[in-house]
Amino acid sequence: MGFQQAVIRIEKAEEFGQLQRAVEEALSPEKVRGFLKRLHRGKVRIRDFDAVLVTKSLEATIGRADFSAIQLYRSLTVSDQAQMREFYLSKLESVDVAMRHKFKEIYQYY
Repeated sequence: MGFQQAVIRIEKAEEFGQLQRAVEEALSPEKVRGFLKRLHRGKVRIRDFDAVLVTKSLEATIGRADFSAIQLYRSLTVSDQAQMREFYLSKLESVDVAMRHKFKEIYQYY
């Protein structure tokens, strides 16, 4: 029997879903270049989700001034926050390899 990851229930599904959709939209093929450019200009490492939230890069990329990613994130429980960070990091790896190479400076580990 192989490893099977435990399923952890999302406690605040509505807030989690809103933030999840924002991450998916920012990392969509149509918008990812702008998102990565914004992070590059701000010298934000792509894997530093807290910095991404503080700089309001998600809001700027998806064009929603009425949306606050950091407020949604802070409203989540600790386990929901951990799952959101894991979701974000997994989505980063789905970005096209050529695009990741173009922005290798922000993709690099320290």
